[in-house]
Order: sequence, then C-alpha cells, then structure tokens
Amino acid sequence: MYIDSHCHLTHNHISELGDARALVDAANEAGVLGMQTICCQIADEFDDILKTIKPMQNVWCSVGTHPHDASVEAEKAFTRDDIVKLANSHDKVIGIGESGLDYYYDNADRDDQKISFRKHIQACIETGLPLIVHARDADRDCMDIINDEIKNNPSKPLRGVLHCFSSGEPMAMEALDIGFYISFSGMVTFKKSDALRDIARKIPLNRLLIETDAPFLAPMPYRGKTNQPAYVEYTALELAKMHDMTRDEMGKVTADNFFTLFDKALKTWVAP
Repeated sequence: MYIDSHCHLTHNHISELGDARALVDAANEAGVLGMQTICCQIADEFDDILKTIKPMQNVWCSVGTHPHDASVEAEKAFTRDDIVKLANSHDKVIGIGESGLDYYYDNADRDDQKISFRKHIQACIETGLPLIVHARDADRDCMDIINDEIKNNPSKPLRGVLHCFSSGEPMAMEALDIGFYISFSGMVTFKKSDALRDIARKIPLNRLLIETDAPFLAPMPYRGKTNQPAYVEYTALELAKMHDMTRDEMGKVTADNFFTLFDKALKTWVAP
C-alpha cells in the first residue's frame, strides 16, 4: 500500500493525462490507496480542489499559498485566521501549505514570502495540523523562521514535513530534531542524485514520507514525462533499496508515517 503524500491533481499540466478521477483510478490500480493534493493559491484553487476531492475515497487536500504566489494581492489578503477557518472547514483538509521560501526562482518578494510563511506556521500551531514546507535555496531562513515561531508558542507543538526534499543535510537533521518528517520525491531516483540518496539513507524509517509532486519530477524510468500519483512506487523502491527492505515494506512504513503525521485523514480513511 502506498500513499502519495504530495501531488497536484488539479494542476493544468497534469490534465493531459486525464481528469482527477482518472488519475486517482490509475493510482489505485498501481497500489496507491490514498493521496493528498496540495493547494498553492487559496483564492484561485482551494474551493475547486475541495469540490473535486469531496466525492473521492481516500483523497485529501491542504490549504495554503505557495511561496511563488506570496506577492499575489488576493493571497496576501488571507490572514492566519482565514487559513485556520478554511483548514477547519472540512474533514478532507488535513494539512496547511505548501508554504515556505523559494530564493531560487524569487517569483515573489522575499519579505512577502516570509510574512506568508509565518502566518501559515501560526495557523498550523492554532489548528494542530501539519505544516507542508517548500524550501529552495533558503534553508537557513526557513529553519530560523520555524524555530522562531516554535519559540514564540512554547505551549503549542508544531508538526510538519519538508516536502520534496532537495536541501542540505544540516537542514534535514535540524528538522528531524524538532520532530519534522522528510518527504522524498522522484528526484531520489535520478542518476545524479547521489548526494540526496546519501541524506535519505540517514533519515530514520519512522520519519520518511514518499510523494510524487505530480505533475513534476517524474521518477526513473519516466523522467521527462508528466508525473502522476501512480508512479510513487518507484520512489518507494529506491528508498527500500537504501534501507534493505522490499518496496511493499517501504510502502507500508511510509503509509503508517503519513497517518501518524496527517492523522486527520483517519477520520475519512476507508481501509481496503
């Protein structure tokens, strides 16, 4: 059993493979029995995402603003309390994000990214839902903001995951120290990803998650093609090799970890 912890079922780049229902059906046939589709723009996406997945079994979503969109006026208008309200609006909403910092593309003003990131963290602390972190070329600033918000709210825990991990080992170890999970995508299967695989080997089994980030980053042997949730098993296989496990054993481990972190999903989980 596999759970794709992070995909984008309604992204326009994935539509060439079929609608969300077709993608979920294909994933189910490949042994992917659940997935979380991620919100990147609350104003433009959230309502449509929630409407799309409501009738689907074992498909959940997040609510959040991607750092690329942190300077969009409609996204800036959402407050921490707004995010809290939307996160609590339906049992299918199980996480907050993806949010964070992206200094590689710098599609949004860095101050706007930091403000957006903080309000998402604060919404996570308020609701108890996990934070889904996007970090690219901004490791230190990301961790400084996370640690600062934890310090500012000592009585309320913060849970989260570094999604599609591609950062350095120091960030991974620091995130583990505060209780976060690390999620790996198809990138870990790429031939030139030796450094990433070295980090993946050091992540404790009880903190691993797998994802596709579909439609992006299709794993080998589909690299260069449009990614889909059905391909998450290839990431599971690569991680299994590192930990001397079978692909199915890694699937079970990462599925159990998913439900430990995104425990709200258990409210609507239908066991096979």
